[in-house]
Amino acid sequence: MLTPTKERPVAILGGGIAGLTAACHLRHHGVPFVLFEGSPAIAGLMKSDRDEEGFTYDSGVHFLTNRLAAAVGISKLCRPMHRYGETVYVRGKMFSYPLGLMLSPRYLGSAIQAKFSGIAKKSAQTAREHYCKSYGRSLAEEIALPLTEAWSGFNGDEIASSVGQKFTTSLPRMLMLRTAAKMTNRVIGIGYATAITESTNSWHVYPEGGVANVCHAQASKVKDSILLNTKVTDIFVKNNRVVSVKAGNQEIPVSAVISTAPVHALAGIVRGTDKLDYLKRFKYRAMIFVNLKIEGASGLTDVVTWVPEERYRFFRVSDIGLGLPWLVPEGKAQITCDIGCSVGDDYWNSSDEQLIELCKAEMEMIVPGFANRCFGGRVVRVPLAYPIYKLEYEQDRCRFQKGTEINGLISVGRNGEFSHILMEDVFWRTRWKVSQLLNYARSEV
Repeated sequence: MLTPTKERPVAILGGGIAGLTAACHLRHHGVPFVLFEGSPAIAGLMKSDRDEEGFTYDSGVHFLTNRLAAAVGISKLCRPMHRYGETVYVRGKMFSYPLGLMLSPRYLGSAIQAKFSGIAKKSAQTAREHYCKSYGRSLAEEIALPLTEAWSGFNGDEIASSVGQKFTTSLPRMLMLRTAAKMTNRVIGIGYATAITESTNSWHVYPEGGVANVCHAQASKVKDSILLNTKVTDIFVKNNRVVSVKAGNQEIPVSAVISTAPVHALAGIVRGTDKLDYLKRFKYRAMIFVNLKIEGASGLTDVVTWVPEERYRFFRVSDIGLGLPWLVPEGKAQITCDIGCSVGDDYWNSSDEQLIELCKAEMEMIVPGFANRCFGGRVVRVPLAYPIYKLEYEQDRCRFQKGTEINGLISVGRNGEFSHILMEDVFWRTRWKVSQLLNYARSEV
């Protein structure tokens, strides 16, 4: 029975957006809790640094909607994104996404052939089968598969077809939302929320001072219950129910645990049951974000450019200044090159200078003259950036989506749910899962 008291509070593991969302939701319902954060600061990966020249660095590109900003109370801090677009660079040409690809005879013809062939009727198990079935062989083999393989580090036959579920917006709805965006002159969010419906009333914004303000606003409401520099090393389970946690060499009785920890790490700290041992083999992809400073415009046509060809080490390049010009100094640009890697491999161990030179040289192949205008940068390494949907544990992944199977233990957040969800989905899904936990508790009283 979940009966939170000051003596037996709910323990929250992690002070990123998921943990703080859970904390605020519990506070709203009058439920005592303690949030344990192992580092000296909150916000997790949602951090923004600004250097003395006026360049801003995020751990990747963060997109925030006005809907989420309103929910956490920072609407007044936010400015609307100026523009957003995606381009695919392949075979030496830029194709806008999705219309440019749709108008290409090569890709359109392949897609039509797939739709009216036997492949469209077959059930897809792997990413390769899914892409060939959905987009046709040409687009699958030249664009979708190379991007997925560079991002995940595994062959398309080793990745489950569910990786394609992250692209949930239908083409007609995408075109409708893009038309609405042009009419309203707003960057409407497309493909960034599945927990609640995409809407013409939900558009991209960015808070003054960086995306960490999302977490700072939440933390200000619950700061009396946050313990920094305090890592939970053990979660104790008895009779299939959470009973206590160990943090700072002290065992603390708790009524429940809300974890944001990566699932393989969570499995490693649960004591008294082996129910989560199957999660230990789940893998995450590390990412290196190489931020390059440029004199003048970057030469890219859209905020995001996908680069599927194997000769390029990065698979995505972002020019955030095109959409958020105040994040870079006037007359300059900054692009971010995303490199998928593994902790400890040659790329992870390369020096910042080596990675900057690598990306400069490869960008020169896309935008002639780029290297001469590039004058340095900064490198950000993220060891656990994205869950990898490997086919070998797809059944177990689906099993975990239904819950931990341990009473009083839920797992939230992108790493905690082992799910391809972005910031807005993390927020709404966390609130929903915490509400389910409270409803379950009330039903047992």
